[in-house]
Amino acid sequence: MATATITELSTALPAKLSLNASAPANSDTDTQSRTGFPGGPGLQQPPSERGTDYRYAHLLPVFPKDEHYPPLTPFAHADPGLRALAHADPRAFLQGASTVEITPNLGTEVRGVNLAKLDPDARDELALLVAQRGLVVFRDQQDFIDAGPDFYLEWGRHFGRLHIHPTSGHPEAYPELHLVYKDGASTFNYELHDSLQPTVWHSDVSYELQPPGLTTFFLLAAPATGGDTAFVSQVSLLRTFSPQFRAFLKTLKAVHSGVSQAEFSRAGNRGGVVRREPVENVHPVVRRHPVTGEEALYVNRQFTRRIVGLKKEESDAILNLLYDHIDRSAANQARVRWQPNTVVIWDNRVTAHTAILDYGESKQTRHGARITPQAERPIPAQEGLELDD
Repeated sequence: MATATITELSTALPAKLSLNASAPANSDTDTQSRTGFPGGPGLQQPPSERGTDYRYAHLLPVFPKDEHYPPLTPFAHADPGLRALAHADPRAFLQGASTVEITPNLGTEVRGVNLAKLDPDARDELALLVAQRGLVVFRDQQDFIDAGPDFYLEWGRHFGRLHIHPTSGHPEAYPELHLVYKDGASTFNYELHDSLQPTVWHSDVSYELQPPGLTTFFLLAAPATGGDTAFVSQVSLLRTFSPQFRAFLKTLKAVHSGVSQAEFSRAGNRGGVVRREPVENVHPVVRRHPVTGEEALYVNRQFTRRIVGLKKEESDAILNLLYDHIDRSAANQARVRWQPNTVVIWDNRVTAHTAILDYGESKQTRHGARITPQAERPIPAQEGLELDD
């Protein structure tokens, strides 16, 4: 059976996608051997057209060629974490749960909370915890993952206006859901194939005027090993610099651009579509979180292009120093190993992340979904820094 081309995938119904698994999973043991996701139906590699039904076929990526959207318009963002600060107990949603800090600087793992059953107050409290810890990993969330795309949209809208990605795949009829997808024959991820380091540290779509805040992500299929996601705290990372250098960084602003991402798709990669024309926006190099007040570095190698007002050599030297520090600062990083029914929530305002592309030779599939609410326009840590001049 021939694997479907990008053109074929752009118009095919999700259930008809031609994938690369050689045979259906016939038992839990077979499933675990190919994915690392033990358990029942739905936790397996997507099947080929020869095989059995894939539980999450309705969440496979499509790329409609006639899908176009106007430019995004500004909106007023009300951060749910601020509401939680007024609660009698801002951590009430964790009652009865177990929590473990992943690292001192970043990340908390939680068991014993059913995200699918959280009421609005509990969701506000969750937003506050994510703002404070940067990254929260929730295990045992099959109810959430199986709740379906309409629930995902309702969940995301509690935290902000849902973002429609300009180039990525989405489930049919649900453009607000961003999908990552890679199998042994195809990839719809943005990857650096000509680089020694295929990791791409980034804060999601930071080129938007109002980039994302609290973001939810989960895997529907995973390789047996590998495919982890690494995160870095831009808050603790900033603190490692000398006070003088931090003060200098706070005076700077940088251009974030979506142009190269759009060009990558226009060249026939990913899915070959650009739904909304790319934009560039200026953001502070150091931003202030509206809920915690913490200051965070806000540049990333994928989307930040230059520092405003500096000569190219000056800008490149500073940005490369910051990028290298993000890449190499293990003391400020946390790595999430995917387990069945895991939901990861992070705050894009104070973290950066990258997928670990170490599983390609296995020819196995990594299929994930992201719910991406936008937040406020980044607030400069330096009072009086003008972004529009």
